[in-house]
Amino acid sequence: MCEDEYFEEKREMYVMDSFEFSNGEVLNDVDVEYMTFGTPKYDGDIITNAIIYCHGSLGNFTSAKKIFPLMYENAPFDENKYFFISISALGSPGSCSPSSTNLKNKFPKYSIEDVVNFQKQFLAEKFNLTHVLGIIGNSMGGFVALTSAILYPDFADFIMPGVSSYKVAGHDYILSKFVDEIITSDENYEKGIANASLERTLKLASLAEFNFGLSKEALRATPKEELSQRFEEFGEESLFLDIYDVKYCNEACMNYDIENDLEKITSKVFIISCTQDPHFPPELDGIPMSEMIKDSELIIMDSELGHLCFNELENISDELSKFMKEFRV
Repeated sequence: MCEDEYFEEKREMYVMDSFEFSNGEVLNDVDVEYMTFGTPKYDGDIITNAIIYCHGSLGNFTSAKKIFPLMYENAPFDENKYFFISISALGSPGSCSPSSTNLKNKFPKYSIEDVVNFQKQFLAEKFNLTHVLGIIGNSMGGFVALTSAILYPDFADFIMPGVSSYKVAGHDYILSKFVDEIITSDENYEKGIANASLERTLKLASLAEFNFGLSKEALRATPKEELSQRFEEFGEESLFLDIYDVKYCNEACMNYDIENDLEKITSKVFIISCTQDPHFPPELDGIPMSEMIKDSELIIMDSELGHLCFNELENISDELSKFMKEFRV
């Protein structure tokens, strides 16, 4: 079975009657896309070993494949010991989003707090979960894990934010501002009508992100002709996205800042940083965050995949196993 067939088979949908955003706006008949894998364990009718996976910006439930290499017997995320739930977040096209609702720029503005509450409401409604064993999140998914631990300190025993941060600031904030400026500068954005101009604008906005995936070392080592080809392919692939989904998600991340609330976290915290991450370098994000969160542990990976280093988590298998030993159910 190919990967696409596997995820299509695993994909499930749930409809919440309604969801209220933090600004007071309410949407009805709210779609949630998700999948589950692993082995649930119960205390009565309550699942006791649930781990939630949270994807990065405009990803979806399939992003959980990043931990698949570590699910074999006695591996850190042994599928016989844990039950995983991977959700397409609020704002991502498989779930409730500007594109899936066809509300486009009339969709309610949302924040990372809304993404957390959307996920929490779904888990309570669908799985009767008011407590989970842990939350794993890469990039924006790390924002979700950290914010959840702040808003609901008793919700998760542990959180594992990777290639992430406690705020979007400095160069990363300016990148988000730049993407926002590109999108809003197109007068067709407000009209909400798809056309060639919006496609071109979407491509340009996406290309602004190209430099922030792989490490500088990996990009420098790539011949110019190959790099140009990858750059063009990256832009073409972005046309499968929706400009309104991109705009809303970018804005939610741009406004993310929980620095003053980190002391509220009581969950065990395992922070994963990468030396070559161009988005959130350890010296600016992972290290200071670990110093501000009590009872936290930091591991700094070395990977030329940079911000994409969650695709090489097997390289820190020993460290993950040591941390996860405390959370065997």
